[in-house]
Amino acid sequence: MGNKGNVHVKKIPMRQCTGCNERKEKKSLIRIIRTPEDEIAVDFTGKKNGRGAYICNSIDCLKLAQKKKSLERSLKTTIPETVYQELAKEMSDNENG
Repeated sequence: MGNKGNVHVKKIPMRQCTGCNERKEKKSLIRIIRTPEDEIAVDFTGKKNGRGAYICNSIDCLKLAQKKKSLERSLKTTIPETVYQELAKEMSDNENG
């Protein structure tokens, strides 16, 4: 009695990119959060407190999310242009090392 013959398959968490709307593995996406202090930040660990939205590690997806205002909708706040520039810089810094 028990789970003889059953193989436990670990479920891979999937998330949707707010830029391109593709569903991908959570670990391949970057989490953007709105902190309790209403600041927007990149959460590379995926463990920070705050309302989160996921985006591909691609400047193109960030630009698409900015154009469609999908990141603003997901985080339920307005995001100034300067924050998008900072996010793009952090994403490119993360790509380079």
